[in-house]
Amino acid sequence: MEEEVKWYTTQLSGAIWGLVVGDALGVPVEFKSREYLEQYPLQEMTGYGTHNQPPGTWSDDSSLTFCLMESLCLGYNLSDVGQRFVRWLYEDYWTPHGKVFDVGIGTSQAIARFRSSQDPHISGNTTESSNGNGSLMRILPLLFYISQLARDERFKKIGEVSALTHAHPRSQLACVLYLEYIRYLLAGKTKEEAYQEFRKDLPSQLLEFPALDRERRQFHLLLEEDIRQRDWSEISGSGYVVDSLEASLWCFLKKDSYEACVKAAIHLGEDTDTTAAITGGLAGLYYGVAAIPPSWKRSLARPGDIEDLIRRFEQALRRAGV
Repeated sequence: MEEEVKWYTTQLSGAIWGLVVGDALGVPVEFKSREYLEQYPLQEMTGYGTHNQPPGTWSDDSSLTFCLMESLCLGYNLSDVGQRFVRWLYEDYWTPHGKVFDVGIGTSQAIARFRSSQDPHISGNTTESSNGNGSLMRILPLLFYISQLARDERFKKIGEVSALTHAHPRSQLACVLYLEYIRYLLAGKTKEEAYQEFRKDLPSQLLEFPALDRERRQFHLLLEEDIRQRDWSEISGSGYVVDSLEASLWCFLKKDSYEACVKAAIHLGEDTDTTAAITGGLAGLYYGVAAIPPSWKRSLARPGDIEDLIRRFEQALRRAGV
């Protein structure tokens, strides 16, 4: 068991650093078009730009990921996760420089609703128009906590954590698909093997979850077709949760290094920080921390705090016997 835990937590470190570096790389060029990024391609960690933040600044993607991780260090408690989200938005908790500078409308509305109601089961937005990528961008740490649970319990917890801010089944399913794909990687599959098994297994598994299964057609390009066959011009970098999941898996499956994966995600344009964060989590887990350019990692805000949180989360996983 101890050897297995070390295997999982080694991948955890790569996943979290990969997510944060991807996020910080994308922050200065968020909302830029792919045409702009073709003309001015990203090469190194830069700063200022869209949000006028110094190099190495991560966004709400990483902040809410850290809030979830820190909560899971104490066990699975939706209300505690929600309280940490409130502290982030209203008290600048887990921000890179002491101030929130970027938050999605749907996420801010949901956190305000939780602050008022204190009920994590009614805080998230449920309308079809509320399917931005705000829960997908922060869901990654949950997998390490639930990886060994039965499928029903995994899907339930993924849906609950998504629903804190994004409660529509489409957003919940995007989170399920992302984490279930990564679960094959945790089992030691290559990324191509993982994708083949993902496409073979998930459609039938979703039949047991009617609310999620009704959204399956929205993800046909991932589940019923082969995203790898699509051209770069057919992949969108928008903030719509389906686009974000497709883009992240496309970049991960088509490129062969951490650096190439996150650069591809950013050069799609639009929601560059989130696409690169989701992609970076995959690529960091798969290729490892050593594959992340050291200069990118060194430039991050609060690196010591990030490393400490990863260590504390690893210790919590060991205590929980995950």
